[in-house]
Amino acid sequence: MLKTTVKKLPRSIVEIEGELEAEVFESYLDKALKKLGEQVEVPGFRKGKVPENILMSQLPESKILEEMAELALADHYPKIIEEHKIDAISRPEVAITKLARKNPLGFKILTSVLPEIKLPDYKKLAQKTKKDVPEADKNITVSEEDLENTIADIRKSRAPKVHMAEGVETSDIKNPMSDVKEELPEFNDEFVKNLGPFKDVADFKEKLKENIKLEKENMAREKLRLNIVEKIVDVSEIDLPEILVEIELDKILYRMESDITAMGLKFEDYLKHLNKTREALRKDFRKDAEKKAKLALILNEIAKTENITADVEQVEKEVKEILERYKEADPERARIHAENILTNERIFQFLESQ
Repeated sequence: MLKTTVKKLPRSIVEIEGELEAEVFESYLDKALKKLGEQVEVPGFRKGKVPENILMSQLPESKILEEMAELALADHYPKIIEEHKIDAISRPEVAITKLARKNPLGFKILTSVLPEIKLPDYKKLAQKTKKDVPEADKNITVSEEDLENTIADIRKSRAPKVHMAEGVETSDIKNPMSDVKEELPEFNDEFVKNLGPFKDVADFKEKLKENIKLEKENMAREKLRLNIVEKIVDVSEIDLPEILVEIELDKILYRMESDITAMGLKFEDYLKHLNKTREALRKDFRKDAEKKAKLALILNEIAKTENITADVEQVEKEVKEILERYKEADPERARIHAENILTNERIFQFLESQ
């Protein structure tokens, strides 16, 4: 009934070549005429009520055959995919190689598939990366200088800007902020009480020290995670499908355009300022997109291998928060996003624990 051969091509593309036998292909004639009849206007007949013999005389045979082929492949493509266990991740590109009445339908289909992934010993890589962590990142401390610098930044952020009087020296005109003097507020109990629920300066310093330490620990953790996954990505073998790279490029440019628009600027004006086109930007970000696509595949493979999944209750909680924050969000997409984020967090925790 349906003869097919499957050939693997580079970049995780498979080529499916086949023939649908003449009798089966011919059985799609009535369906094709019915569908075409809903679109064709023939004087004296209502749409969808034109007799088949009239339709056959009004329509070019090639149009009828093309509709038959489209309907036939729409029915049989899912069966081909299932039979050959093909993990298709893109729309099929279909080329008809034989098309005639009362003859087999010949076709060739190209589709991208999930690639085979050869992972290194990621547990050993994680262990080695952890051993190479600098001592300063293992034992996080907060110095008096860290504390004073942060306090100085807070005071500056709360300082009123006072324009200086006449008499600015010409040498200062080079700096557009040279005529602005910062008067730092006094660092005392009253100042810290205005910042939040702090009893006095000592209480503020103690809590600030804890926050600085927490921030340093988070930064060290993120640095370790990045080093681990970069090493795994570098030595993993993946024949990366082009479509996944394109998807990541779309995401990068979408986020960039959203950020620019949020600043009240037009993205096209921003591109002119950079003297770049969208295509040039895609080229610039291609390596980043490839790395992101590889990382997503690798994390997914580790999750499958180690049977790592997101906690159901945490997913429900996260989805609820997303939908409360973004009223227009699609619940299904919110769930996929939450599961992805929480699963990845568990994968990173697993790698850190090696």
